[in-house]
Amino acid sequence: MIDDLYSKKVMEHFMHPKNIGKIKNPSGVATIGNPTCGDVARYYIKIKTKKIKGKSAEYISDIKVETLGCGAAIATSSMATEMIKGKPLKKALELTNKAIAEALDGLPPVKMHCSILAEKGIKKAIEDYQGKSKNQRAKSKNTN
Repeated sequence: MIDDLYSKKVMEHFMHPKNIGKIKNPSGVATIGNPTCGDVARYYIKIKTKKIKGKSAEYISDIKVETLGCGAAIATSSMATEMIKGKPLKKALELTNKAIAEALDGLPPVKMHCSILAEKGIKKAIEDYQGKSKNQRAKSKNTN
C-alpha cells in the first residue's frame, strides 16, 4: 500500500537516507520545521573555497541532516543533500522544492510541503554561513 503512494526513489531515500548526522564545527546550521505536521530537520553545512576557472569560489564540501518526520520528509532531506553536495554556493541556492520532488520521481500532493522544508532548510543554513562570514569579515576589517 505504501508503495502505491511513493516512488521507488522516495522509498530508497526513506529506507536508506544519505548524509545523516552532524558536522563538527559546521560553517552554517539551520533548523526548520512544520508545526502542522510535526516534521523537523536540522541541516549542517561545511563550506570550503576552491579555484574554478581561475577564480575562487565557495562550495559545499559537506552537508549533513538530522530529520524527524514522515517518510517524505526523510526522503526529501536526503535527496536535497545529495543534489547540492560538492556544488558551488551559487548553484546550491538555486535548488527548488520542485527539483527535489522531480529528483524523487514525484511526491503525493499532500507531501509537497516536505520538499519545501528541505529547500528552505538548506537555504537557511547557507544564509547562516553567509551571516557568520559577513560578521567575520567586518570584525577583521575593524581590527586592521
